[in-house]
Amino acid sequence: MTAARTKAHLQRVGLDMIAEAGYEAVTVEQIARAAGVSHMTFFRHFPTKQSLVLEDPFDPAIAAAIAAQPPGASALARACRGVRVALDAVSLPEEDQVRIRVRIGASTPSLTAGIWANTLATQVAIADALSTLSPPYESRIAAAATIGALTVAVLEWGTGPADRRLKDNLLEALNVLDPLDPLDPLHQSEHSR
Repeated sequence: MTAARTKAHLQRVGLDMIAEAGYEAVTVEQIARAAGVSHMTFFRHFPTKQSLVLEDPFDPAIAAAIAAQPPGASALARACRGVRVALDAVSLPEEDQVRIRVRIGASTPSLTAGIWANTLATQVAIADALSTLSPPYESRIAAAATIGALTVAVLEWGTGPADRRLKDNLLEALNVLDPLDPLDPLHQSEHSR
């Protein structure tokens, strides 16, 4: 099995076990055994049990897409448009897995610090990408607003009914902050799906 497939298998098995028994009740050794690998293999793919639930590989794609936004728009508009571009460029993981991760994170107090650390890291990456064209203060405010909107969208989606796609919730949140002109090519491509 390739490294990527092993990692995906470990995450799927671990999330299923945690969703059933609770985060605190499941050990790394149990996950590794159920996945048919050693606990050392688990740690090669995930540095901690927490990372199995909280890993977020999208920050570099988001930061690059925001940094590539043309000058002239406000920091908030550039942030929202960059996230829209990143959402089109990256392949989102299986929504069922993301929903399980959100529900586990939202219902597990011991994961709260990790969730906030991830959120802060993304916010800093967005602010840094914006600061190439905007003052630092404006960049930090735009990054915080963008992260706030995306966080609400993810939590509402993850803990609500399964009748919506995550991407739709994220785009709707971005549109609250930065309504796009219907003639804007980004807006047209967003609604042609």
